[in-house]
Amino acid sequence: MLVEEIMTPVERLIMIPQMSSVRDALQKMKIGRVRSLVVEKNGANGAYGLVTFKNILQSIVAEDGDIDLLNVYDIAALPSLSVSAKLDVKYAARMMVQRSIKRLLVIDYNELQGMLTMTDIITVLMDEVEN
Repeated sequence: MLVEEIMTPVERLIMIPQMSSVRDALQKMKIGRVRSLVVEKNGANGAYGLVTFKNILQSIVAEDGDIDLLNVYDIAALPSLSVSAKLDVKYAARMMVQRSIKRLLVIDYNELQGMLTMTDIITVLMDEVEN
C-alpha cells in the first residue's frame, strides 16, 4: 500500500503563513479541531513546515514565551520531515516509529500533496483486522 492511498489530501489540511502569531495558530487549531497546522513555504524554493500542540506547549509553557510575540516560524518544525506519495506505507511507518513522530508531510517535487498520520496507518490496520 502506498502513502497516497491513505494520506489526508492537501485539500483537507489547514495551512498557516510562517509569520502568523502563535495566537493565530491556536485559533486555527481550535476552529478546525486539529492538533497541527501546515506551515506554508515562503516561496517556490522554500520549505513546508509543521506546527503542533507540542511545539506550542514547549515554546509557551516550558520557555515562558508569549503567544502574541512569537511567530509560527519561531516554533515550527521547518522544514518538516516528509515522504513521497509513492512510498510504501511500511517505510513511512518505520520512519515515524524510529523518530517518535506522529505526522509526516507528503511532498513531491517540493509541492505539498498531503499529510500522513499514525492515525491514518492504524485505521488501515484496524480495517484489515475486521476483514
